[in-house]
Amino acid sequence: MTHPRRRPVLLDRRAVAVTVPVAVAALLTMAGPATAAGSVGAPGVGDPYFPLAGNGGYHVSHYGLTLRYDPGTGHLDGKAVITARATQGLSRFDLDLTGLKVTGLTVDHLEAAHRRDGQELVVTPARPLRKGQHFRVTVTYSGKPGPVTDPDGSLDGWIPTDDGAFVAGEPQGAMTWFPASNHPLDKSAYDFTVTVPEGRTAVANGVLLGQRTKDGRTTFRWRQTEPMAAYLATATVGKFQVKQYTTRDGTKVYDAVDPREATAAAPVLKKLPSVLEWGSRLFGPYPYRAAGSIVDHAPDVGYALETQTRPVYDRAPDVSTLVHESAHQWFGDSVSLTSWKDIWLNEGFATYAEWLYAEQHGGESAQQTFDALYATPADDPLWEFPPGDPGSGANIFATPVYARGAMTLQVLRNAVGDRVFSRVLRAWADEHRYGHGTTAQFERLAERESGKDLTALFRTWLYTPGKPATP
Repeated sequence: MTHPRRRPVLLDRRAVAVTVPVAVAALLTMAGPATAAGSVGAPGVGDPYFPLAGNGGYHVSHYGLTLRYDPGTGHLDGKAVITARATQGLSRFDLDLTGLKVTGLTVDHLEAAHRRDGQELVVTPARPLRKGQHFRVTVTYSGKPGPVTDPDGSLDGWIPTDDGAFVAGEPQGAMTWFPASNHPLDKSAYDFTVTVPEGRTAVANGVLLGQRTKDGRTTFRWRQTEPMAAYLATATVGKFQVKQYTTRDGTKVYDAVDPREATAAAPVLKKLPSVLEWGSRLFGPYPYRAAGSIVDHAPDVGYALETQTRPVYDRAPDVSTLVHESAHQWFGDSVSLTSWKDIWLNEGFATYAEWLYAEQHGGESAQQTFDALYATPADDPLWEFPPGDPGSGANIFATPVYARGAMTLQVLRNAVGDRVFSRVLRAWADEHRYGHGTTAQFERLAERESGKDLTALFRTWLYTPGKPATP
């Protein structure tokens, strides 16, 4: 994600099958108190910053979302068909959903009792679910979706615009427009069917399967087959100019651009194929069958987000922002977090990708960028907290996560050398492809590839408060 309040200012310089690893499955199991008929799934996965995000007791393999949105009234009708597997016996489980009215709910075609408890949709199926059982939840709902306010004061989720909606869900917003297990631990495949008034375009993730106009409305069908965290889903709606093409390696590109941003966006979006080729050389093969950009005119939003396969921008991006959100397709989207505390693995890596791109395309070297940042005084916000321990959800998109996170990678590069450092980045993206990673796992990988004890380096740059004494 990029954000004026979230993205660091570099000293005024001009960024498939769904599988669940064993450790992740264990976290998703998190049970509540046992009952005579089974057990209660936990209302969250226990994230230290967002304790109610996600849900225990099951893993979602697929979401089928059917939406009908009227930008004029702001009304949304939705149907979610959620295919899941119980990771424990379940007499009751939760979904994350806020601000919308549930009009019907079944589990395996049987009507299920349900109630609302804050952001939790609490579901009691007619028959308890056995551990290992595959089941299907169908939820119909409606209302006027709106955003949630994050701990740092910014908005995410379904954000209405003057011609549709800017839909960006990091970290909490997916639950504003569909019932979900809303934590990066639970990644799933998706199908979207979105109907909007004729003249509007609905853009979601993955490959466009088709579109059809009838009776003044157009329906768009999208499919995202590779695993995706709920916060990376989008169904952005607006009046867009659309361009479609296929790259030399067969990636299907779909760009949707608000006409008000088209002139500024065109020369930047033209670079997307070369940026993806560049990333593939450094980080390994591009992880998805689809790519592209959604460039909206949403100046009040204030950030871009790496929605999977097709980042959404609140305005025409510059090249650094395009590189940043593209790098997230490897670091954050394909390799996802197990905890929001580890957000530097997303933002620090994407910021460092900006530095590498500049270094290799006639700009300053990554070391020069590092040196300029290190020269800032000890009371600068850059040193406010260590990136490996932001302290709260209010800090996960603050300057230290981005800039000091990237600085940590430059220190690592200097310590192990360019060849080993390149192996580390590529191995990280390859070994955790479509899965999850933790900071501890990255530290072990760097030590394995380098043959060095890097404990002091990571302790100083990721976990020690204040400005490090030496660069």
